[in-house]
Amino acid sequence: QVQLVESGGGLVQAGGSLRLSCAASGRTFSTYAMGWFRQAPGKERKFVAAINWDGGIRNYVDSVKGRFTISRDNAKNTVYLQMNSLKLEDTAVYYCAAKSGSSTYVSVGRYDYWGQGTQVTVSS
Repeated sequence: QVQLVESGGGLVQAGGSLRLSCAASGRTFSTYAMGWFRQAPGKERKFVAAINWDGGIRNYVDSVKGRFTISRDNAKNTVYLQMNSLKLEDTAVYYCAAKSGSSTYVSVGRYDYWGQGTQVTVSS
């Protein structure tokens, strides 16, 4: 079992930055691929970014490339999402997710564990 707790969300003006953190329980964090997803009101949960177990492979949805960076610190059992140049359309609840595996995964259905989410609101 893996428990995930997100933090770092909040209200920020367009063009600003936030860093989300996701702390994981358990001693096997380094064996999990991690992902960030987001869900806007009335919309489906969608892929944002993913990272493999050692950080050597990272994937991003096109709309955040060059603005967001996913990273992980296996010694701290934590995955991060640095979000720069935020836009109004980035407003959503952001979820982190974990999946046992050696690759990266972009589908909601592939992940085994989910956090409770953290709200990110970008204002004009």
